[in-house]
Amino acid sequence: MTTLLSPNVRDARPANLARAAPPGADIFGIQPFIVIWEATRACDLACRHCRADAQPNRDPAELKTDEVKAMLTRIAEGFGPVVLVITGGDPAKRSDLVELIEHGAKAGLQMALTPSATPLVTPELLKRCHDAGLHRIAFSLDGADAATHDGFRQVPGTFDRTLALLDVAKSLGLGTQINTSVSHHDRAHLRAIAAFGNNAKISLWSVFLLVPTGRTSTDMLLSAAEHEKVYRELADIALDPTTTFQVKTTAGQPYYRVLAQERERRGTPAPNVHAGRGVNDGNGFLFISHTGEICPSGFLPTPCGNTRWDDPVDIYRHHPLFLSLRDADHFSGKCGRCEFRKICGGSRSRSFGLTGDPTASDPTCVYQPR
Repeated sequence: MTTLLSPNVRDARPANLARAAPPGADIFGIQPFIVIWEATRACDLACRHCRADAQPNRDPAELKTDEVKAMLTRIAEGFGPVVLVITGGDPAKRSDLVELIEHGAKAGLQMALTPSATPLVTPELLKRCHDAGLHRIAFSLDGADAATHDGFRQVPGTFDRTLALLDVAKSLGLGTQINTSVSHHDRAHLRAIAAFGNNAKISLWSVFLLVPTGRTSTDMLLSAAEHEKVYRELADIALDPTTTFQVKTTAGQPYYRVLAQERERRGTPAPNVHAGRGVNDGNGFLFISHTGEICPSGFLPTPCGNTRWDDPVDIYRHHPLFLSLRDADHFSGKCGRCEFRKICGGSRSRSFGLTGDPTASDPTCVYQPR
């Protein structure tokens, strides 16, 4: 059986765990806010932007059940009760999904799930996941109508199935979340999707700004000026007192700069801001692939180790790439001198995807530092 940690890492474990954050230290240097585990790359959808470039069948090299359980236990031991999201592909392709949710929940992790809206995700499966300890579930909504969403996902019926599954999740008492990937196809739908979120009583809206990786090509990305308009529209929604859910971005860190600017301009608090700052690749964020590769994020897929022989806690805290991604003062260009670098920092994954350098300035940010 393949073990999670090599003997030398096991021997060093107490020293790693003993490293407490010094006074005033950034907690993201010690533990991530969220850990994403890609359970599989198998999926029956054919989404135009798929980061995982999903395939019909499961990879025989996927982490086995016992390997995943060891990984979940170690993450809980090393980081505490962080959010652990099971994503894919479609996690419902794994027959051990419920077993793994139960193991992670019992270990103390806040277990979340982002399934694909396929026939594999049934009300019965959602109930079993809930009973096993699932804390939150997120479904993708990439348009305010079926034509837009289904056209992007390339499988008819996914829009209606998504709405039905959201209703089931709410009836079970699960926290619900909508994920929206923004591109030219749905750029004009943001207000309508936000209105749907209010009506559906979701807890969180996570808006993804595309990164050129997987199936996403550069021509699918919005221009820098369009990115800025999206951030300002999202900030307006988040600061609207009628908005009933939190708003966050993924690979859209300049949103937090815009939000800070708007709060100062309006003199208002931001009750619908998730986590109060932008979680970034390798900075509050840890990704583990279906084969155990440890990366700063799924959109910055540079392996820094593998859970089959490396300690994900040690990699997150001490690997040079992770350390460089958390050192905004040493980013090159305007990102490194921007007064918002601590709350924004630019999208590290988009910088990598467009320039090849994860510490370069975000080419899709229009802001010029003072």
